[in-house]
Amino acid sequence: MNIEVANRLVEFRKKNGLSQEQLAEKIGVSRQAVSKWERSEASPDTDNLIMLARLYNVSLDELLKTEEDIPIPEKEEPKQEEQPEASGFDNSAEQTENNSGNDKKNEYVHIGLDGIHVEDGKDSVHIGMGGIHVQSKDSDNVDVSHEGVFVNGERVDEKWKKKHRHSIWSSFPYVIVCIIAFLGLGFFAGLWHPGWMVFLTIPLFYGLVEAITKRNMNKFPFAVLTVIVFLCLGFFLGMWHPGWIVFLTIPIYHWIGHEINRHRKENSKVEINFSTDDD
Repeated sequence: MNIEVANRLVEFRKKNGLSQEQLAEKIGVSRQAVSKWERSEASPDTDNLIMLARLYNVSLDELLKTEEDIPIPEKEEPKQEEQPEASGFDNSAEQTENNSGNDKKNEYVHIGLDGIHVEDGKDSVHIGMGGIHVQSKDSDNVDVSHEGVFVNGERVDEKWKKKHRHSIWSSFPYVIVCIIAFLGLGFFAGLWHPGWMVFLTIPLFYGLVEAITKRNMNKFPFAVLTVIVFLCLGFFLGMWHPGWIVFLTIPIYHWIGHEINRHRKENSKVEINFSTDDD
């Protein structure tokens, strides 16, 4: 968009005493969209131009007029939102983010009738009636809706269903649940740490499904469970010692699972031989 038109949009907004957030709310767009218009990085569509003209009580010709020289205004700095600090936890990760001003300026949370929209400069998450949409500059883009689960535009839930069609829980998008839980703990409670531990439950969930389906205790990732227990004892109770003792239960668990599997196989052989003798 022409820089003069962008400057005129800034001039009309300020003449009407509106901030970028207030203007965005009145015409039903995000604050980032208004900011991009005023920085000449994007152009409002026809419907938005009409709404702007009605809001400012001017014609479209006057709104888009570029003959006059308009001074370039100073860019407005978005206000930083204060994150609540949770007592009793080490918030070193959050303090590191506070020290990098650029990341904080790009954080944005919008909750409305259209759903929940969260941005942090690099990643954005939208949760609404249409599903869950996660866009990332450094990682995969994920879309979950009634049409299926797509990663970078490729549908992946059909492959998972074919591989684990024997269990409905195997196709449950537990990873997405963990992402939503982590973002909720981080943005609304400030628990980036130790909220990241929710991701450790992912192998537990799918391991438990496989262990139950195949009736094999050793399929369950018991070692991951002991790590979670150890971290909880350390972070919440300060029992790093003697909390490490939980790791001694790993060989005991697998020995019990091995014995159960061995007895099950022996019983199966006895049943087969018994049925053969009857024949």
